[in-house]
Amino acid sequence: MNHLQQAFSVRFEYNVFFTHKLFEPSNPVFRDFLRSASGETTKKIFFVIDSGVMEHHPGLPDQITKYFSDLPSLTLIKEMMIAPGGESCKNTEQYFYEIVRAVDRFGIDRHSYIAAIGGGAVLDLAGYAAAVSHRGIRHIRIPTTVLSQNDSGVGVKNGINYLGKKNFLGSFAPPVAVFNDFSYLTTLSDADWRSGISEAVKVALIKDSAFFEWIKQHAAALANRDMDAMQYLIKRCAALHMEHIGGGDPFEMGSSRPLDFGHWSAHKVEQLSEFSVKHGEAVAMGIALDSAYSFLSGMLKEKDARDILGVLTALGFAVSHPLMDIRDGESPVLKGLNEFREHLGGRLTIMLLSAIGRGEETHELDTDTLIRSSQWVASFSSKH
Repeated sequence: MNHLQQAFSVRFEYNVFFTHKLFEPSNPVFRDFLRSASGETTKKIFFVIDSGVMEHHPGLPDQITKYFSDLPSLTLIKEMMIAPGGESCKNTEQYFYEIVRAVDRFGIDRHSYIAAIGGGAVLDLAGYAAAVSHRGIRHIRIPTTVLSQNDSGVGVKNGINYLGKKNFLGSFAPPVAVFNDFSYLTTLSDADWRSGISEAVKVALIKDSAFFEWIKQHAAALANRDMDAMQYLIKRCAALHMEHIGGGDPFEMGSSRPLDFGHWSAHKVEQLSEFSVKHGEAVAMGIALDSAYSFLSGMLKEKDARDILGVLTALGFAVSHPLMDIRDGESPVLKGLNEFREHLGGRLTIMLLSAIGRGEETHELDTDTLIRSSQWVASFSSKH
């Protein structure tokens, strides 16, 4: 016998819950989930909390402790880990190893839980530590930003930055549950509130023209922090992301990553700015650049390209930045293309637009057209 072959599939299933004040004693959503999933043996749960969340909600650990006081099937680890919010927690291995050591110290087994409360970076960090400890501990995500509630928090990717590259170390590991608590959004800064809207614009542009039109009509309300509008945006965006994840290649075995429209330059600008440019802000700039490229390469109507940049501007985004400036083939942001190619497995695949609501993949970008696209966006920005 010179050859053996095996093939099998694994079913993944998780729920995304939308709620308010998750840890209020009168709110049964989290408690009901844990009871339904706990089984016959007592499980443990360990919390990792974003420092930014703690700053605005200093009583949160006490609320959590009280919430778990009448759940005999679950043992709460009273010592909770506070991790720095934002990209800084992913730029070092320190906090990853802190979680791994906590798993060892508190005896957190594969059927217990690591629950993360915070923005996308803290969720990425905790999810990666959960995925590799004991080859996989159950992970619960409680996103607290617009960006994490409508995009990263409902997905299947985890990771930390390494060697100066975004998400160089990571895993594909779905959470067992996601709890989107809208009450956390009330304490976001205006920048963080706005930042997450760019991912909704992105998914609307490549998948749902009616959703883009809705965003266009509600841009002023969203920019002015209308909660009803934001809740609709988050739910619709999350639904579109989850439909895509379940649609064929959730673990990105191929080179196609349509949900990364606008991201090849965004990731590089984040890194070049030492993450002073927020992810959502960089994505808005990346969307602007790739929309301009779609127009100047003959794929997209000029009216549509102007419409896209107009909506981004109405939402309060800057569509241009010195780090996005492409003057020649040596411009720093262009290094993002090679890094993107490497991340995809060797073949460059970039999502562009053939119409609003319809993405189309290409495998190369022309440098001269990128230079003209950068100039076109800068010209639009200077006039608006």
